Amino acid sequence: MKKLWGGRFSEIADESLDNFWNSIGFDHRLARYDIRGSMAHAAMLAKQGIIPESDNDKIQAGLREILTDVEAGKIEFSLTDEDIHMNVERILHERIGPEAAGKLHTARSRNDQVATDMHLFVRDEACRGTIELLHGLQQALQEKAVEYADVIMPGYTHLQRAQPVLLGHHLLVYLWMLQRDIGRLEDCYKRANVCPLGAGAIAGTTFPIDRQATADALNFATIYPNSMDAVSDRDFVIETLFCNALIAGHLSRFCEEIILWMSNEFGFVALSDKYCTGSSMMPQKKNADLAELVRGKTGRVYGSLIAMLTVLKGVPLTYNKDFQEDKEGLFDSVDTVQRSLFHLTGMVRTIRVNAAVTRKAASAGFLNATDVADYLAKRGVPFREAHEVTGKLVAYCLKHGKELDQLTLEVLQQFHRNFDHTVYADIDLDIVVNRRNSAGGTSSTQVQAQLQQATAALAETSAWLTTRPLLGT
Repeated sequence: MKKLWGGRFSEIADESLDNFWNSIGFDHRLARYDIRGSMAHAAMLAKQGIIPESDNDKIQAGLREILTDVEAGKIEFSLTDEDIHMNVERILHERIGPEAAGKLHTARSRNDQVATDMHLFVRDEACRGTIELLHGLQQALQEKAVEYADVIMPGYTHLQRAQPVLLGHHLLVYLWMLQRDIGRLEDCYKRANVCPLGAGAIAGTTFPIDRQATADALNFATIYPNSMDAVSDRDFVIETLFCNALIAGHLSRFCEEIILWMSNEFGFVALSDKYCTGSSMMPQKKNADLAELVRGKTGRVYGSLIAMLTVLKGVPLTYNKDFQEDKEGLFDSVDTVQRSLFHLTGMVRTIRVNAAVTRKAASAGFLNATDVADYLAKRGVPFREAHEVTGKLVAYCLKHGKELDQLTLEVLQQFHRNFDHTVYADIDLDIVVNRRNSAGGTSSTQVQAQLQQATAALAETSAWLTTRPLLGT
């Protein structure tokens, strides 16, 4: 079949090469954006007197019909037509005739066309869509943080028990991680919200187009000031891939903790059967497979970022076929992150915490040792001396199978004369937690204040989403 661009060609690629370099197998996903961009472009051409209004009417009607059929799954795209742009244009030719359809591509190139499609996809699906899912997971984490706000558990460093914390405090860590992810995507949204349409192949066009009109029609904030930059920029793709990589890393850390906490060795939490699997051989097994799979998928999200960084590192200005590689990795990255967020949100809502087990774990292992040292420091003992004394007390406890709060005052005073009976109140588990009342600390008062901050942050995200509707809604 003759290509729409094939006027100067006497030979065409064989079918095996078509299979290698044609992109319709994956860029069909951009169909709605490609059609919306074409509708905006045709309307602008008519407004500027570049094509007759009657042709624009036919083009608009034809494109709306194609869009309806695409969304209904009625369109079968053709490999022969290479990409989504040629497929849509070919279908439009068939439906409204070549005379009107042939005018649609006036004053544009596939270079600025695909860049526009990618900007719309990143802006609406990759940024806004992922923010919405991040927001949902944050809400689930907040609900659990409220439910288990006062449950005491061990906090860890080096995966060794360190100090007691409230479980609500621990869960809110991930809410704030996701809040930073939202902030990065909101920032990425700004750079995706720039319109390349009208840049042409590289140098603009001789037609008297109105680039701002097409930008406005597609809800873009502004246009690229440089036509060469417009068609060659893929920074917004890399930014999205980086944001996704960081989200995947955060989800992986969370999943790692859930996997540990669910194990018999910890026993801190239980998950719904819906998010676990069993063993084909060992009937007793209940595996946290969703958490494991999300943890595993982090590698492919990282890989998409590295691949795109490598594609762009040596590409000269402006458009090159290399840019076709920006799509599959981006689509996969977005899908992987969004599906992970969706399913983890459901999993979080099913988590049940064994508060007795977490408290018992926090009561053992000398998690109040810092408070013993602080007790002495507040009584005039240099902290380094207090630290050494407490270390010797811990060694004594290990030798005699005791915890610090089980030592008699007589034993304590053998290690330092500044101990008196008030030490036992200072190292009580509940008091140890609630005396950490510095801003951002783990006391009940501070966790409640943090929950209020979280509520405000979630409200800000809700407002952001409300003011940025999807194209065509």
